[in-house]
Amino acid sequence: MVDRVLALISAPSNLGLRPPQPGAVPGTAKAPEALREAGLHTSLAARGAADAGVVLPGRYLDDARAGVARSRNQEAVLDHARRLATRIGGQLDAGLTPLVLGGDCSLLIGAGQALRSRGRYGLVHLDGHTDFRHPGNSAECLSLAGEDLAVAVGLHWPAITGGRPYFGPADTVHAGCRDHDEYLAEAGGVIARVIPARRIRTDGAEATAKAILATVAADGLDGYWLHLDVDILDPAVMPAVDSPAPGGLAPAELTALLAALAPGAAGAQVTVFDPDLDPDGRHARLLAGLLAAGLGTLGRDRWS
Repeated sequence: MVDRVLALISAPSNLGLRPPQPGAVPGTAKAPEALREAGLHTSLAARGAADAGVVLPGRYLDDARAGVARSRNQEAVLDHARRLATRIGGQLDAGLTPLVLGGDCSLLIGAGQALRSRGRYGLVHLDGHTDFRHPGNSAECLSLAGEDLAVAVGLHWPAITGGRPYFGPADTVHAGCRDHDEYLAEAGGVIARVIPARRIRTDGAEATAKAILATVAADGLDGYWLHLDVDILDPAVMPAVDSPAPGGLAPAELTALLAALAPGAAGAQVTVFDPDLDPDGRHARLLAGLLAAGLGTLGRDRWS
């Protein structure tokens, strides 16, 4: 008999992203079902994962306006975050490890709300971009999926952060951005550590994970949350994302990094895969295999 540890939560939101073209909506809302079709749920169920249902988002409106202190779909994002936080919290209270399959990066708000009410948690932010745009460094804060790390550490409008960080900056690590990321230097001066993709490739997954865990698994923390934006992968192997950028990781590198970080995590989320950019499903199959291998032991060390 397999012990049930993982709780799979579908969070098919596209609310935090800009329209891919006029009159269209982002395809990330289709990602959870595309991954199910590609075999992810079957693979994880064989290891004891339970299906914890779906948290549906509100309607996508593209209602942001430059110069107005309000993000695209802001009310809908925050409503979805509150409901997602409740679902995540319920799984944690049941002794399960939530794996949230999104969706866009604004899902980090829901995870932050769930964990902030339960103690002091670290954040591992694995992403091809720092996502550190905020009202203090940009006049165009329109899409929360490009601002989620700044939101997570409290650098955004109080309506979005609740007036304080979801994760302490000293308890937060980012890894995976490219060297030309415009907010790399600023993020590095605010959070505990920033590790570009180039450094991950040079140092290797084991050494990178060790450096990350030195911050997020330190004494005084109740655990850490693992955020994965799949655009951390190089677009040569994963082009089905909102903002592909050359210089990303190979699948084997990301799998090894996830496998080293997953066992001690309180939970994780997977974001920004866009099935609209994957018409034959081959990128979904690649991603499903990678996630099954890299996140199959998510939370194991916390509940063993």
